[in-house]
Amino acid sequence: MTYLYAFLISGLICLVAQIIYDSTRLTAGHITSLFVVIGGAFEFFSLYDKLIEFAGAGALLPITSFGHSLTHSVIEGVKEKGLLGIFSNALSLTSSGISFAIFLALLAAIFFKPRT
Repeated sequence: MTYLYAFLISGLICLVAQIIYDSTRLTAGHITSLFVVIGGAFEFFSLYDKLIEFAGAGALLPITSFGHSLTHSVIEGVKEKGLLGIFSNALSLTSSGISFAIFLALLAAIFFKPRT
């Protein structure tokens, strides 16, 4: 049943993004940014953790999870270090994923010839 919930929640998030993309003039970058902010807002109101408990990886894979991770890190940083925690903890949960994405982009740039 867990797999079904993960599939349905992740699919629902992607469906909402596709509907927004098809029915508005927003670009994929706008929608991605919007979903990161929505994930952060869900974490701020303590809703995203409940969604993760329900859907598991279905809530952790879409881009909304990135907003959740950023907000979660900042909230924990503020609890530990006060306002300085906003700056010192902001990327603590996401830094490895960002570093890996940069590394893969570097490999792609080295091994593949871009078209102009």
